[in-house]
Amino acid sequence: MADVTIVGAGLAGSEAAWQAAQRGLQVRLIEMRPDKQTPAHATDQFAELVCSNSLGSTRLDRALGLLKAEMRRLGSLVIDCADCHALPAGGALAVDRNAFSKEVTHRVQAHPNVTVVRDEVVEIPPGPTIIATGPLTSRPFARRIGELTGQSHLYFYDALAPIVSLETVALPPAWRQSRYDRDSGESEGDYINCPMDKGQYEAFVEALRVADRIVMRPFEADAEAERFFEGCLPIEVLAGRSIDALAYGPMRPVGLRDPRTGRRPHAVVQLRQDNLAGTLFNIVGFQTNIKWPEQQRILRMIPGLENAEFVRLGQMHRNTFINSPNLLHPTLQFRGRHDLFFAGQISGTEGYVGSSAGGLLAGLNVARQAEGLSLLTLPAVTMMGALFHYVTHAEPSTFQPMKANFGLMPPLEEETRNKGDRYQLYAERALQALASFVEEHDLVAVSTAI
Repeated sequence: MADVTIVGAGLAGSEAAWQAAQRGLQVRLIEMRPDKQTPAHATDQFAELVCSNSLGSTRLDRALGLLKAEMRRLGSLVIDCADCHALPAGGALAVDRNAFSKEVTHRVQAHPNVTVVRDEVVEIPPGPTIIATGPLTSRPFARRIGELTGQSHLYFYDALAPIVSLETVALPPAWRQSRYDRDSGESEGDYINCPMDKGQYEAFVEALRVADRIVMRPFEADAEAERFFEGCLPIEVLAGRSIDALAYGPMRPVGLRDPRTGRRPHAVVQLRQDNLAGTLFNIVGFQTNIKWPEQQRILRMIPGLENAEFVRLGQMHRNTFINSPNLLHPTLQFRGRHDLFFAGQISGTEGYVGSSAGGLLAGLNVARQAEGLSLLTLPAVTMMGALFHYVTHAEPSTFQPMKANFGLMPPLEEETRNKGDRYQLYAERALQALASFVEEHDLVAVSTAI
């Protein structure tokens, strides 16, 4: 009989299976492919990369570079397999997709403590379980998750608004104010407002109308038709309706006064705080399907965002995830059932590396639970800890999936203006904290060899 059941053999599930198996647990890993494929996958291999062959930067002063360094320190199977099949890519870790997936599949399947079952799961298994079914969770299983969590905590999200780093927003011309000064009671408003005059607004609308858009895959187009409604239309669709559609929609300026002129602007782009530290702000109502290079160029037409750093650009795709701030502990343990964990994109982490990191933590914690040890919450000053703190502590009513970025990190004790120096200090602090954490909890990184 298995000590733990893991549902899904993507990046998170494969990593979780390896971590648990290497710590002595008997693992039952259930994967529905190839008997039932998702609309995005093409093979029966574990950890199949479907959108890109890049796992991001290798530099420590880049968020994904730091995240991978932390995972190496903890014995990540996914990162080791990626290192073994790396391709020349400058400062990024790119891999041979097929070779990488085959390597992960071989190591997991060959592990003496892992039993692989090819089947679709339609009921949540009893006993210790990790759910790592990803953004394309099958509809029958998603319904069961919805029944467990409450349907209001399960999303089929197709549209994400861009998120910008606060320190790169120019104040002025942007300013803080809530409409009609209805804020939280602080001295400044809850929103940052970027004003446009008539000429700037019309140029912006025209740029949206002619922008290159990402061609959606058939299953995503079907999801769009099911999901989108008038309150959730892409900005380029609104721009195409009429010249004034955005000015009467997400860019309406009512209740606002530009402090430079004392008058209401022709249109306003509003930014709303997205994390507890107040370092990240999302662009309100700006869901979009414009191609990313074009999207950055157009968004930088907005006064105050000319030099903005976007930690996430707008995108539209089918994405099943749970409202983790209401449902999960930072250990990735489900609040309503102590032996159930969620990992990967279904928990609200974005990207290959973030998904794998969730599998690592869930696999480590389910093994500790089996040994009667306390579950681990990673230090918030590490990139892994900051990411899982975000997905379990963000504002539930506006929660959206998030990738690793330095905006999630707690501020340094001493302010450093140079961004490169600051990110390097973040990395040094994170690795020092992780080293101390590993020693304190006597964590021995598992071997990545069979």
